[in-house]
Amino acid sequence: MKFVKNKKGFTLLELMVVIAIIGILATLAQPMFKTAVLKSKEAALKEDLFNLRNVLDQYYADNGKYPDTLDDLVTKGYMRSIPPDPMTGSKTTWRLEYYTGDNSGSGSSGSSGSSDSSDSSDSSGSSGGDSGGIYDVHSGSDKIGTNGVSYADW
Repeated sequence: MKFVKNKKGFTLLELMVVIAIIGILATLAQPMFKTAVLKSKEAALKEDLFNLRNVLDQYYADNGKYPDTLDDLVTKGYMRSIPPDPMTGSKTTWRLEYYTGDNSGSGSSGSSGSSDSSDSSDSSGSSGGDSGGIYDVHSGSDKIGTNGVSYADW
């Protein structure tokens, strides 16, 4: 066997420089990745709120009243399922506003589960089909969004 003296390769110093550069780039990319994840959750929240509010309006147009629970939207076929709140990860943390007759809402908190739905039907309001019922939905998160507004106020 004959050994070649001019065999080319990377030195330890060159490999350490490359690893250091990769480490620096990864450190710079990490905050951007975290921001991207947060912005995707915010986009999902905006879409879920738009869809829930649209379905609440459709329910009102068809039935002349707002639903007593979010589960009514599923049972009557307006939605396949209630989406989880992207900020909390739970279907039961949606903050519900009940119709009071003057469209100001009571701002009452509630959940989409059927266990808390019994007290939603006795909201005070005008008589007839306009009393009670969920007319608006907000996130149950108490965190502040990237736009400076609390998710609960979106």
